[in-house]
Amino acid sequence: MRLLYSLGVVYVGLCAALVWRGRPAPTPLSPVPSRPIVPARAPHTGPVLSGPEWFQQMKPFCNPVEVETRVQWQPPPETFDGTAYGAGCFALAGKIARARGLLETLSGGERAQAANIVFELAHPVADAGDDQSAGPIMGLVVEFSPRNYMALYHAGASEFALGQGDLARTHLRQFLELYQSADGWRSNAISMLDKLGAR
Repeated sequence: MRLLYSLGVVYVGLCAALVWRGRPAPTPLSPVPSRPIVPARAPHTGPVLSGPEWFQQMKPFCNPVEVETRVQWQPPPETFDGTAYGAGCFALAGKIARARGLLETLSGGERAQAANIVFELAHPVADAGDDQSAGPIMGLVVEFSPRNYMALYHAGASEFALGQGDLARTHLRQFLELYQSADGWRSNAISMLDKLGAR
């Protein structure tokens, strides 16, 4: 029995030696150059769109989750309208810094015009009463178009609702200076200022 055991060990040893001898010699590992990871960007091959046309296609994606990726695939047209509607899309998505960056690429007079387009796109949000979303957008509009009295009103109303008294006072007072019609907008602004003790 011992003889069979010894022959088995010798047989396994010979097999291992043959396998070891038949393998290729190891080559030194060379570092693999790493490539930067760049998201793929599909070229936009469709027709050239105007700013409003681009926005109509993009509007469903003007939200915090999808806007960045979608704009990489289909950037706004490189025109005044494209920049304005691109800023509006980012503003609706809550990406105020990105919207501001686009507006800042325009010349002085164009900035106010583009901010007014952003206002028109965001006005339904303010009218719906979403103060948390509307306030920063209206603040952005006022930054570039300080005489947009409805943006001043909505910024002030949002800030009032969110407990930002100092900003609300500033914007509502500016609104009252510009808007002289004796109507519900004016009386609401006066009422909010009275509640803030700021009249």
